[in-house]
Amino acid sequence: MNIFVGNLNYAITEDDMREIFEEYGELTSVKLITDKFTGRSKGFGFVEMANAEEAQKAIEELNGAEVEGRSMVVNESIEKKRDNNRGGGGFRGGNNRGGGGGYGRRDNNFRSNY
Repeated sequence: MNIFVGNLNYAITEDDMREIFEEYGELTSVKLITDKFTGRSKGFGFVEMANAEEAQKAIEELNGAEVEGRSMVVNESIEKKRDNNRGGGGFRGGNNRGGGGGYGRRDNNFRSNY
């Protein structure tokens, strides 16, 4: 079971998270989310536990627990489904709107009189 862990003190490391959750059972993975530019913790992460019953016990006992001066938020992480009809990303930046404009732009309907 995948568990969301939020409202973490920024000084908490993945090893700290591992130590907290190992008391409840076998961990499959631990991931602390960090800023890609600074490497600093964003104050949340994910823990995956092998056994659902152990994970549920960890959620019940750790949600609201104070660690390093902050009350942790611990709950089951539910994967969000992506809506492929919303566009975004891709070759044109989403919704097939194209883009551009500005100085030197040529319109497809431009006809030269030369």
